[in-house]
Amino acid sequence: MAQGLIRRADVDLVRERSRLDEVVSEHVTLRTAGIGSMKGLCPFHDEKTPSFNIRPQLGHWHCFGCGEGGDVISFVQKINHLSFVEAVEMLAGRYGVQLHYEEGDGKGGDRPDFGTRRRLLDAHSIAEEFYREQLSAPIGEIGRRFLTERGFDQAAAEHFGVGFAPEGWDSLTSVLRGRGFTEEELTASGLVSQGQRGVYDRFRGRLVWPIRDITGKTIGFGARRLLESDQGPKYLNTPETAIYHKSSVLYGLDLARKEIASQHRVVVVEGYTDVMAAHLAGVTTAVASCGTAFGAEHVKIVRRVMGDSNPSAGLRLNTDGKGLAGEVVFTFDGDAAGQKAALRAFEEDQRFVAQTYVAVEPNGLDPCDLRIQRGDEAVRELIETRRPLFEFAIRTAISQVDLDTVEGQVTALRMAAPVVARIRDRAMRPEYARRLAGWLGMEERTVLRAVHDAARTEGGGGHRAHEAPPERAGERPGAPAIEDDGGALPIPRLADVVSPRDPVGQVETQSLAVMLQAPHLLDTERVAALPDDSFHVPALQGVWDVMLAAGTLLDAVGGQLPAARYLEQVLEIAGETVRPLIVEIANLDLPARSEEALGRLGVSLLDRLSELSITREYSVLKQRLQRTDPSDAERYQQIMARLTEVQIKRRSLRAPSD
Repeated sequence: MAQGLIRRADVDLVRERSRLDEVVSEHVTLRTAGIGSMKGLCPFHDEKTPSFNIRPQLGHWHCFGCGEGGDVISFVQKINHLSFVEAVEMLAGRYGVQLHYEEGDGKGGDRPDFGTRRRLLDAHSIAEEFYREQLSAPIGEIGRRFLTERGFDQAAAEHFGVGFAPEGWDSLTSVLRGRGFTEEELTASGLVSQGQRGVYDRFRGRLVWPIRDITGKTIGFGARRLLESDQGPKYLNTPETAIYHKSSVLYGLDLARKEIASQHRVVVVEGYTDVMAAHLAGVTTAVASCGTAFGAEHVKIVRRVMGDSNPSAGLRLNTDGKGLAGEVVFTFDGDAAGQKAALRAFEEDQRFVAQTYVAVEPNGLDPCDLRIQRGDEAVRELIETRRPLFEFAIRTAISQVDLDTVEGQVTALRMAAPVVARIRDRAMRPEYARRLAGWLGMEERTVLRAVHDAARTEGGGGHRAHEAPPERAGERPGAPAIEDDGGALPIPRLADVVSPRDPVGQVETQSLAVMLQAPHLLDTERVAALPDDSFHVPALQGVWDVMLAAGTLLDAVGGQLPAARYLEQVLEIAGETVRPLIVEIANLDLPARSEEALGRLGVSLLDRLSELSITREYSVLKQRLQRTDPSDAERYQQIMARLTEVQIKRRSLRAPSD
């Protein structure tokens, strides 16, 4: 889905107007935890002791347990599994910010301005309500009968928002016109078709499923033919519109996203009724593509929801023993078309970190029919008896030839070796090569050599040039997103760079914290007097370098710049390795219960920081003096003069406490 970049000023306005405490409190029970700080149980990992901190005035949050952190936009992204643009749009709608999109980068042509998008969403909301009312009316009896025959009662229909489109040519059109929608807006919505005499309802005499985005907003519909007189296709979907792009939409994702994130598993089925049947049978992670094959854009969406980003995640276990990398399970009919679809899915397998599987019902039953004939347990059993996708792909490839002949064995090897060579996990290739040797009745060495040759032909271990990491269209630099580089440096944590038993490190950490959290409580002269190399801990010196580079610290101290805006400026120029540390320090609890106490703490910390810095300089100068030849009188006197200056500074700092 092409996305225009949101204007920077609009993004800043969204951050400014959004209430972090309001947004977070919908998911976390917060309690006061000090000056300007609130605390609760982290929504992103299991914990019993609250370690999730937010600072509403700064607009930032951080979990000291799992290390996650960011601003209000990144929180909405992570909690709702949204892209940066989607999160900004969601907050803009909530806090009444008008968004504008820049199209100068050539990527914004398909994205409507915020006002147009709002109108299209409103039209679909009205349409969904209308269709649902029609299903309950006498005219919708044929639709209710269809659902009943497939094992879906009224509660199921309401849960999935199923409705019925009457046969009339302008049933919905009249409703929308009565609500103030123009013909141009109706056409843009995809809810109507254009005829010689004007527009008419696109869906007529059909059972209708609302297709929603990940936030639950209806952006399109899928409609099933019910009447024999209907000469149209069996299934008819909304056409491509400004808000509906079939290649980047998954039916049922709005209902399944939380379970997918929790279970680290997604089940990909083929139709609307299959999603309904799977969910009702207890497979609540089921989704389906809408009128198109499961493709690269769908992979990006699933990866984002699953957190499918770290190749090492499969080796780490969560609390229930499952690998954090998770599973992607494709279900297909057992016929030739289903096998072809499974092989297409194998082509997308390389885009996942998660392990991919296929579940094929031997008798060719889809989950809906399977539930009707054999019940909920059979649907769950189908998913649990899944097979690795590449095993299915290999067996499908070799099943096409006669393995009782030498010619057939060689042909099968030539077909299957490239499949094994494309297995993403290199450690698994030799094992599947050995299995392939057994299936073919050939020597293991011969098969291994064929796989090796195929991998070399593929161009470097089975990874292909087109398998680029998912792009982050529309996101600002530094926005949280999925990273695909398994060799990326680990995110630094404060506990890794400063020991809690290091008193100097603690002074330096708290000094940075008070300057980031409450600069307006500090004395301008004290802050201005801090040297550029004030910090002994290298990582903290890196944070200080960025704070100075922002160039507005003294403005924040003097009250001309809000602390939240200063923090944004610092994060804006911070590199990927230092940014997490800045967020963590900005959310650090300080030992003060009032602003007055925090101000006194700030004075004490900065004085101590200055003293430590001066002490280090004094020590360096003394060592330098010892190494200096006394015969070099000029150099000797320069060092002595500087030593005297430093000693006077040390005494002045210590004077108040004497």
